[in-house]
Amino acid sequence: MKNTNQKTSKAKQIFRIVLFVGTFISLWFVPWILVKAWILPLPDTIQEQVNQTLSYGFDGVIVYVDESGKPPVSYVAGWHNRELKIPAKPNALFKIASISKLYDAVAITKLVNDNRLSLDKTITDYFPELKGRIENAESITLRMLVQHRSGIPNITDTPNFWMNPPKSSEAALELILDLPANFQPNADYQYSNTNYLLLTMLIEKVTGKPVFQFIKEVILNPLGLKNTYGSIKEIDLDQLMSGYYVGVEEDIKTTDYGSMVATASDVGVFLRALNDGSLLNKNEQEIYASIYEYNHGGLIPGYQSMAEYHGDIDAVVIQFMNTTDFEGYQWNLLQITHNRVVKILRKLKDQ
Repeated sequence: MKNTNQKTSKAKQIFRIVLFVGTFISLWFVPWILVKAWILPLPDTIQEQVNQTLSYGFDGVIVYVDESGKPPVSYVAGWHNRELKIPAKPNALFKIASISKLYDAVAITKLVNDNRLSLDKTITDYFPELKGRIENAESITLRMLVQHRSGIPNITDTPNFWMNPPKSSEAALELILDLPANFQPNADYQYSNTNYLLLTMLIEKVTGKPVFQFIKEVILNPLGLKNTYGSIKEIDLDQLMSGYYVGVEEDIKTTDYGSMVATASDVGVFLRALNDGSLLNKNEQEIYASIYEYNHGGLIPGYQSMAEYHGDIDAVVIQFMNTTDFEGYQWNLLQITHNRVVKILRKLKDQ
C-alpha cells in the first residue's frame, strides 16, 4: 500500500510540474498586455475600468450602460480627436461595422413575416444571374446566408480589400465571383461578410429602396432613433470619433468602408428593444430567434465595438474603442475589458 501511495504522490508531483510548465509556455506565447488586462484586480467602478483601458494603447473609449430600472449612463476616456486634443464624447458618432448585421437580420425577419421573402428560397431564386458565378448558388438558402452557413468566400479576406475598398455592392461582390466554395452549403459555419452583402442587395431588390431607408422605416423611426446613419456620407464628420490604426499616425476616419454610423446610446436603445421583444411582434420574434443572434461585435480599421445584452442583470452594455491593430490584440483587449465592465455591474448588483 505504501508503494502505491508513493507512486500516486510522485505521479501527482509530475502532473503539477507538467501543468506548471505547460501553463508557463502558454503564457509565454500570449502577449503580456493581454495577461495584464486579464489578471489586474477588478476596479470598484466602471469609470475606473474605462480609464484603465487607455493604458492598453487605445486612444478613446466610450461605454454605454443601460440597466433596467435605472437611467442609462455613459462613460468616456481618452480622445475624440487625438490631433486636436478633443476629449472623448459620450454622444459621438462611431462606425459600428458588423453590429449592423443585427439590423439587417431584423429587416430580413420583417420581410419574411410579411411573406415578401422566404428563408427556404435560394440565391438563384432571387438572383438567377448568379448561377454558375457563386458555387452552389442554387442550393444556398436565405436562411444559410443569415446564419453564415453558405460556404461563400468572405469578401473582406480578398487581397487588398482594406487598402482599396470597393465603391459599390456590385464591385464588392465581383471580388468573390467564380471562386470555389469554402464548404458545401449548410455543412459548416464560417463568418462571411459576403452573406450580408447579398442580404442587403436582396432587401434593396425586394423593397425597391436603399437598404438603410428600409432599416430606418422599420427599425429606427419606430424606436425614435435619430443618431444612426447609413454611412459617413450622411454626417458631420466633426461628430465622428476619430479612428486610429496601430503604427499609422494619421486619423483614418474619412476612409469609407460602407459602415453604418451611430451613437452608443442609439445602439443601446436598439439592442434593448431587440432583446426585450418590443421591436418585433410575436411571429417576428419566433422567426428572428430561429435565424440569428442577439448580441454582436464590430471591427473595421480604426473602429471596434461590442454590443451585448446580459439577461442575468438585465443590462445592455455598448463599448466603442477607436484603435485597432494588425495582430488582433486590440480586439482581444476589447473582449477582456468588456467582460470586466460586466463583472463590475454584477458585483455592484450583488451589493
